Amino acid sequence: MRLRGPGPEGPPADLKTLVQDNGVFALDLYAAVRTDVDRAAQAAGREKATNIFLSPYSISLCLAMAYAGAREETERQMAEALRFALPQDRLHPAFARLSLTLASRTGLELSIANSLWGQRGYPFVGSFLCLLAEVYGAPLRELDFLSGPEAARRTINRWVEEETRERIQDLIPRGGIDSDTRLVLVNAVYFKAAWMFPFSEEASRDAPFYLLDGREVLVPTMVKQAPLGYAAGEGYRAVELPYAGGEASLVILLPDSGRFEEFERELDADRLAECLEGLQANDVLLFLPKFTFTSQFALGQILAGLGMPDAFS
Repeated sequence: MRLRGPGPEGPPADLKTLVQDNGVFALDLYAAVRTDVDRAAQAAGREKATNIFLSPYSISLCLAMAYAGAREETERQMAEALRFALPQDRLHPAFARLSLTLASRTGLELSIANSLWGQRGYPFVGSFLCLLAEVYGAPLRELDFLSGPEAARRTINRWVEEETRERIQDLIPRGGIDSDTRLVLVNAVYFKAAWMFPFSEEASRDAPFYLLDGREVLVPTMVKQAPLGYAAGEGYRAVELPYAGGEASLVILLPDSGRFEEFERELDADRLAECLEGLQANDVLLFLPKFTFTSQFALGQILAGLGMPDAFS
């Protein structure tokens, strides 16, 4: 999702820095997840190509809450891996301002919720709890992981289901919480919006979709002709679909035939900026396949590989 326009009071320097740093982290994370997924597929004897769906902002936001309690070498590693250039006393207010900026968008159903679940009676540092409650809206909720880890897991999963309109269920799998657990940080995001230029159900049809291995399959495809942002560059085409209200949009990058892996491998912050800056209003005839998929990742090893192993030791 791409946001347009300033925040409620215009974007200060720290907010701009945070957004840029989050963008770099998003591409670092995507590349690391892609490598991990492909490696796992190869080990299982499956095809490498797998759909990936993730929210880098959610991951960055949740880890920022953990970062608030990190010090010394763990703090240094997390800052480097997460691309946090701002010092802690400026980073967390910038995250708060970014959350307000997102919440101010009209015409979007966007819910970003954070929660902090701690062992009942555990002596957490008071300043850490205050920061998470005041900046991230995540006051401590006490559970008894020690004597009831399964009941605690179900409680947290119910909260996630409620915050995501039942879209995400059983977030924490059985065994994901045990009697050694002392703190669980959770971030849940729900997004829904209408298109500025809605697709007509009558115009939808089955159309060919080309897989990376060259095979062609017929899939339900939406069709729309509308004034959209469009760009064609070296090895790719891009289109921008605005949501109702014009304050956010979906940007789709389509690598040229035979160049998907090359484009994916070379996609970094500069290349993405080039794609976005090249978008110009054009009358576009768009064929967009309907799709639904889910992804699930264990990020500990992936994030450790990005440079923050101490946080998962």
